[in-house]
Amino acid sequence: MSYLGLVASLVMMTFGGIGIDMVNTELNRTKVQNTLDRAVLAAADLDQTLEPDAVVSDYMAKMGLGDALVSSEIDEGLNYRTVTADGYVQMPSNFMGLLGIETTQAYGHAQASERFNKVEVSLVVDISGSMANNSKMDNLKTAAGEFVDTLLSTGNEDLISVSLVPYSEQVNAGPEILSYLPVNWKHGYSHCLEMPASVFGSTALDRSITYDQMQHFQWNYSGSNTLTDTVCPRYDYERITPFSQDAKALKQQINKLTPRAGTSIFLGMKWGTALLDPSTRDIASGLIADGKVSSVFEGRPVAYDDGDVLKTVVLMTDGQHDRSFRIRDDYYNSDSEYVQWNKYNLWYYLYKYVDSNKRGNFYYQKYDATTGDTLLGNICDAAKAKGIIIWSIGFEVEDHGADVMESCASSPSHFFRVEGTEISEAFSTIAHTLNQLRLTQ
Repeated sequence: MSYLGLVASLVMMTFGGIGIDMVNTELNRTKVQNTLDRAVLAAADLDQTLEPDAVVSDYMAKMGLGDALVSSEIDEGLNYRTVTADGYVQMPSNFMGLLGIETTQAYGHAQASERFNKVEVSLVVDISGSMANNSKMDNLKTAAGEFVDTLLSTGNEDLISVSLVPYSEQVNAGPEILSYLPVNWKHGYSHCLEMPASVFGSTALDRSITYDQMQHFQWNYSGSNTLTDTVCPRYDYERITPFSQDAKALKQQINKLTPRAGTSIFLGMKWGTALLDPSTRDIASGLIADGKVSSVFEGRPVAYDDGDVLKTVVLMTDGQHDRSFRIRDDYYNSDSEYVQWNKYNLWYYLYKYVDSNKRGNFYYQKYDATTGDTLLGNICDAAKAKGIIIWSIGFEVEDHGADVMESCASSPSHFFRVEGTEISEAFSTIAHTLNQLRLTQ
């Protein structure tokens, strides 16, 4: 071999060796980085019972990198934890020493955070009559209860407020909330409002208008003078529970819910968004002063531009809008008539006391399914325009109902179409997404 050939061979061997050194360095850098990533993720988990810095050290040690950990920093507060770690490993070079480089270094840096954002949640659940079929009400109770437990778990104290809004053909807001609104009162049997179409273009609860109290009567008829299934749900456990963090009380209420007549998704959604809108802040303050809401939620609902608070609606239905009827004013305009319709199921009375050709004079159609779809679309659009995140769940729905609910959701990925016990998976996914762990660097 010639002198030049020998030199060329040595040069090639040297550069090949340098390549091997560089590959080894990159392999070690990847090992350090991947271990740091896993370590900070585990340490930042707010459910982690070990000290965060001990978790990081343990991960590094088990990968044979105990000496490579340079530093770990923990920043944590009531509702968050951020873990930052840096690693460094130095290796002797095999061939780069020929160039005067005796060692190579591999560095790693990772940061992970878990944060329980302050969250305002409206949980809007369907208690219409069809929920009596296929164990749907039982499945809802299980799923909604688990959802509440996940959101209001230990460590979330004073951070998350949940407003529970059951709806059927109407929404019973309860006497406490309605006491802060201008209402044309007619009776004391139940506590629902007639919402004019104009209010569905805004998330706010308009305080400049006087709302008519919903008529108290039962349209649904099964052959007897039943009065338990009134158009406005009448029982205290069917009322809105606003701004709560009492998981036990919320679950007790959920477990009492009973299927009722009618489906007005748009009314449930309107109340759900109103309880996230700053226009109801003085109602919350009044309820706090009355001892009905915890004082830690003073100032809620916060302004929409408050970056520390997430506002979200979880809207669930098992069906679609249907028709809704009212008694004509001629038969619902005096105290004696209010009392009468609290004593008699409308159709029981009509069959028993009114000629068949005159029964239609007693009632009229307030709205139909198409109107309901339109009003729901309006309030969903208004909520999305304000930055409210809308999760929707279609529980054993037909295609039309699924289309309406998907359109309401913030995106197609925020809509769940589920059957049977899958509803628990939907609620679980939503709850965990509201508190998700992310690798930030």
